[in-house]
Amino acid sequence: MPERLTGLGAALFDLDGTLADTAPDLGAALNRLRAERGLEELPVAAVRPYASMGARGLLRAGFGLAPEDPGYDALRDAFLEHYAERVCERTRLFPGMPELLAALEARGVAWGIVTNKAARFTEPLVAALGLAGRVGCVVSGDTTANSKPHPEPLLHAAKCLGLAPERCCYVGDDLRDVQAARSAGMTPIAAQWGYHPPDHGGPRSWGADVIAHPMELLEYL
Repeated sequence: MPERLTGLGAALFDLDGTLADTAPDLGAALNRLRAERGLEELPVAAVRPYASMGARGLLRAGFGLAPEDPGYDALRDAFLEHYAERVCERTRLFPGMPELLAALEARGVAWGIVTNKAARFTEPLVAALGLAGRVGCVVSGDTTANSKPHPEPLLHAAKCLGLAPERCCYVGDDLRDVQAARSAGMTPIAAQWGYHPPDHGGPRSWGADVIAHPMELLEYL
């Protein structure tokens, strides 16, 4: 039985790979870019492990490029334009997440989103998922001067909710999510169902509690 988080006031969530399965739309944008260059389509399964890493991860999966490589910036911009055009065609909340959010609201526990995704993508995506009128705060990758694993975005979220950081937990599917939560003084919880970038180790190696299904978070309340 996990240790209960007494006095928990809010549950904060990473977006890609934790709250929502965005890999299908990210993969589709990548495949449109590949098609323009005469390359065959990649299956979503090949893209999924890199989806939490944003454009950097997707271009690595689709073209074997790193940010320091020639032509990377132009390809990144083209990818982001493709993604912006269709940000929520096949993206869905992960199974169990709608029930979890409803349960948190029923218990009076606020919830929010903290993501490294830029606001130009985050805001329309949150709206398309029907969450804009419910979420307590949304902190995007360009909301604060620093992004995760820096603690500033999480501290900003706590401030927006009017809560001390220690009254918040943060659920994510990447090592940097755990690092950011710990640095912010929040309880880190790793999502077993997430994307888990291949070079970041498995969730059980990150030094955080791991949950296999969203509803398991309620066991901490």
